[in-house]
Amino acid sequence: MSINFDQILQTFIVEAKDLLQEMEESLLQLESDPSDNDILGAIFRAAHTIKGSAGLFGFDPIISFTHIVEDVLDRMRDGKVAIAGELIALLLECGDHMQHLIAVVAAQGQELDQTATEREKLLRQRLHVYETNSAVHSIATTELNSVHILEEGNVASDLWHISLRFSEDVLRNGINPLSFLRYLNSQGTIIHIISVSDNMPVASAMNPEICYLGFEIGYQSEAEKSDIADIFEFVGDDCLVNIIPPHSKIAEYIDLIHKLPETPSRLGELLIKSGALTQHELEKGLQQQNKQFKPALPLGEILVQQGAVQPVVVQAALEKQTQIQDNKNKESHYVRVHADKLDQLINLVGELVIAGAGASLLARNCENDALQEATSIVSGLVEEIRDGALRLRMVPIGDTFNRFQRVVRDVSLELGKDIELVISGADTELDKTVVEKIGDPLLHLLRNAMDHGIEAPAVRQAAGKSAKGKLHLNAYHDSGSIVIEIVDDGAGLNRERILDKARERGLVAANVTPSDQEIFNLIFEAGFSTAAAVTNLSGRGVGMDVVKRNITALRGTVDLDSEAGRGATVRIRLPLTLAIIDGFLVGVGQSSYVIPLDMVQECVELSEQDRLVTRERRYLNLRGEVLPLIFLRDQFNVGEPTGRRENVVVVHFGDHKAGLVVDELQGEFQTVIKPLGKLFSALRGISGSTILGSGAVALIIDVPSLVKQIVHHETNAVNQLQLSVVNQ
Repeated sequence: MSINFDQILQTFIVEAKDLLQEMEESLLQLESDPSDNDILGAIFRAAHTIKGSAGLFGFDPIISFTHIVEDVLDRMRDGKVAIAGELIALLLECGDHMQHLIAVVAAQGQELDQTATEREKLLRQRLHVYETNSAVHSIATTELNSVHILEEGNVASDLWHISLRFSEDVLRNGINPLSFLRYLNSQGTIIHIISVSDNMPVASAMNPEICYLGFEIGYQSEAEKSDIADIFEFVGDDCLVNIIPPHSKIAEYIDLIHKLPETPSRLGELLIKSGALTQHELEKGLQQQNKQFKPALPLGEILVQQGAVQPVVVQAALEKQTQIQDNKNKESHYVRVHADKLDQLINLVGELVIAGAGASLLARNCENDALQEATSIVSGLVEEIRDGALRLRMVPIGDTFNRFQRVVRDVSLELGKDIELVISGADTELDKTVVEKIGDPLLHLLRNAMDHGIEAPAVRQAAGKSAKGKLHLNAYHDSGSIVIEIVDDGAGLNRERILDKARERGLVAANVTPSDQEIFNLIFEAGFSTAAAVTNLSGRGVGMDVVKRNITALRGTVDLDSEAGRGATVRIRLPLTLAIIDGFLVGVGQSSYVIPLDMVQECVELSEQDRLVTRERRYLNLRGEVLPLIFLRDQFNVGEPTGRRENVVVVHFGDHKAGLVVDELQGEFQTVIKPLGKLFSALRGISGSTILGSGAVALIIDVPSLVKQIVHHETNAVNQLQLSVVNQ
């Protein structure tokens, strides 16, 4: 049988990166609350698990370095090392180096470069200051063992005894049992080992994919029982593990005999051979076991009868135990799936939606009631499959937000500022593809806000503000989109300075006065910068245009608001998914268009009188509200009106509302988004295309873009009116 080592390695890499991310987040929490022992324990367990998993693969560089980190964390748990900012910073650097070591493992055949080697050498020297003296620890342990007094009923062996029984499927699951034995030797010394092959069939009946072996091991180590048990945590579902400490009660070995699958006589022989028991101790234990006692009551019932606890306490403990078991069962239900497989599934579901629409159209044309009913049921099931498939790719954005805690901490120290990151809306979900691509733009915006937006502590105090600046990351759903806000309480944008710079570069004419929002959005122009000096973080005029370009590539928009002395807000609006949406199909002439259903508020039919009025004024009186209109026929140059009735689809985007004038309302439509080619990348008002059941192509309306055009035209009209009044 060939073991897929690459697959196992990828699992290790993914899990190690997740643990390092958890470790970093916990270290940042520990810095603000050094007294929280639970957080410290979580950090220690993360490092210990990484070391243990690396040991199974024989990744000595990771084991060696992580062992030192683990030792320092252990001393922190024992209170022998004080938790301070300098130590937290060191551990964060160690986490970065561990991340690099794992990356080296991921790139098989790559070796640690000289820069990384020097960095590790310096980190080891800094960690050594906090390290425990292993020699003193060893002597103290030896002295403790030397004064150990054997009580009545205890065995004489000073070795740990480990019984291992691997499941038949352990090899099929890509796990090598011998790797655990090798790792045991790295944490101690295997003194005795007996292979148990009682279940092994004759050679002709053997299956090379089945594991028939078990082991009885006499083990010498200074480790704790929990540390030894953690070695086998990786293979918990494929291995029966029993660990008995040195000088344990004989009764524990007798219980072990009853737990294992072999016969008692065979197990007694194995325990003697492995040095766990002597012949005399085994006989004594069996004699004690043969003395029959009446069945013992459950411990909870005994404590209640003795008046030690109340029945409600026992009931609460049992419920807690059940809850813990349920949580373990729940955790085991999660399955890691490669992102490429999900992408393939979404693509197939998209094709299924298109094929289903075609089948429904054919059924309607056939005028067969039974066929129409069948296709209707299929369409409903396809819609459920679509929603389920899309939910598989939906992830909370909080994981991305939390990664910025480290960025804010490091940049604050570099700039000499005190900045706090506040996160809200972390549970807001969106497509995994969008999450992966929005990380870099958010990072640049945060760094820019910390460098240019938030002032130095002395400047803030002089302005009557708190010395600590605040950055607020917020996310929420709105009209079928996700809105991400980056808010700072800094000095805000200098409107006049931006406008002067824009006029200097020819971006704004001298006789034109744009709106505040248009002026602020000029910072997204390529090469635009008002920074007085170039820093390591910003000031070169490179980056904000890339931010906007990356957001636009995700069919998103970005806007900026600011108030002098109060701060700035960057608002990013993104689609929840890049694959499939619910749409509203409309017709204009012979063409069809899709409007995202979440942005559709209502539909209104235009009377003959309204048609005449709206053609002249370009707005509609909708129950006392002025509703700007966009005639799609004129917008996309479809052709002259055919004389048929017209309808208005009322759409909303943020705080804005508009009406799209169309010829025909064709109803809801499951829309599989097909991106436009580079040839149409500059096309305004269209965000993509889709294929109808008839095979025809329908364009997807970019509602935010159209609404912004209206706002822009209204602003220009007001500016021109003001300019004409001034000239008169």
